Amino acid sequence: MTSKNVEHLMVVDNDDAVGFMEIENHKLEMLFIASNQRGKGLGKALLQYGMKNYDVCELTVNEQNPQAIGFYEVMGFKTYKKTELDEAGNPYPLLYMKLDR
Repeated sequence: MTSKNVEHLMVVDNDDAVGFMEIENHKLEMLFIASNQRGKGLGKALLQYGMKNYDVCELTVNEQNPQAIGFYEVMGFKTYKKTELDEAGNPYPLLYMKLDR
């Protein structure tokens, strides 16, 4: 399996909480929080850290993930583009979002 190199990787790992965030060129590439830890502020803390320290101002999210879309909107991101296929050409619509400054 081929792995993509990531410019910045932040990991939350303690007794109970697991999550990570990948950033490349001011773009949030991935944000993951374990399902049993959602709603506890970990995603918000990671994203705020990325916005402050790595100038994260853009991201892509699967349109079929309304929970993530709502989270990013609350964090100040707005959709500027939509595609019907994901970046691998699969039928998963993507929303491209930028920080509304």
